[in-house]
Amino acid sequence: MTCKFFARVLLASSSLFASHIALAQSNSLWPAGDEIGMANTLGPETWKRCAPYLAKAKAKSYELSFVRSNTMPQSPFAIPHKENAKPTVGIPGTYHAFNTDETVSDDPGQQGTQMDAIGHFAVLPEKWDGKSPFPSQGAKYYGGFTQADVKPTPDSPLKKLGIDKAPPIVTTAVLLDAKTYLGKGKPMEAGAVVGAKDIDGMLKAQGLGKRGLQAGDVLYIYTGWGDHWKDPDTEKFYYTKGPGLGYDAAKMIAEKKIVLVALDNAFTDPVPDGMLQGKAQPAAGTPDGLPFVIHHNNLAVAGIHQIQNANLGELAKDKVWLSCTMILPLRTQGGSGSPVRPVSIGAPGK
Repeated sequence: MTCKFFARVLLASSSLFASHIALAQSNSLWPAGDEIGMANTLGPETWKRCAPYLAKAKAKSYELSFVRSNTMPQSPFAIPHKENAKPTVGIPGTYHAFNTDETVSDDPGQQGTQMDAIGHFAVLPEKWDGKSPFPSQGAKYYGGFTQADVKPTPDSPLKKLGIDKAPPIVTTAVLLDAKTYLGKGKPMEAGAVVGAKDIDGMLKAQGLGKRGLQAGDVLYIYTGWGDHWKDPDTEKFYYTKGPGLGYDAAKMIAEKKIVLVALDNAFTDPVPDGMLQGKAQPAAGTPDGLPFVIHHNNLAVAGIHQIQNANLGELAKDKVWLSCTMILPLRTQGGSGSPVRPVSIGAPGK
């Protein structure tokens, strides 16, 4: 997302809450210098909890990413993804023939099904007016890291909190079907919010009330917005708006120590129609100056990783409310995000 875009949205935001909310988390749950946030909850206990879903007789594997292509829906705030297939070639004096591809342009960590590094978002001590030079030197990150700690020069990769610091995520996953619960079988509307009470309601409706959310879980939320993902993307609709997670829900999943949250939408945050153009306010309950407060809270405050554009339709269709999920981002040194291929293994429900 570009600085001009942020300025436009920030200036359109209404004054709803006090600015003290903009502080990054310096009192982490984990020891000083921590760079993985809620991923500290992963380990033998979450692996053991995950294992029974792999062993069920009717277990299936589910791809939770969309196929990457030059014609997929693409973020207007990132470099377009474009790859060329190269001609088949060989080696003189051998029988070999082989194929390769070349990347022409890309912002790999921000296109397609992608995972945010914790260092993807920081927070400023004051709102930027969009006219003066961007005051990046004042940015604060998760754990109290400063701009000098994380990105000391404009062309520097992330020295702290990069995607290469994210460990393999192998744990139990909870899928909540907001398309059914809130959308009544239809995709949720743009700007609609999945709130904390909705999470509680879906857990009960899906027979998960007693289990609830547990530390180290991955939380998948199917809003139905992913049904709008079309390839080739001729309508140019998917990335214009969308439903998202509510601020109270973001705080709730932080209290539950969720390690990663993924929605089948482009932004994780709710984006009402017209918000990206500065013609509409952010969703109700969004603090002043933080139109992407879910990104802010997950990344800069709680240390919760995010996946955008998760492909959750098949998992929801089969009512696989609990599964073992495996998420492995690329270990790009200092990357702010990564293409990712999450998978879940579990048995279809009734």
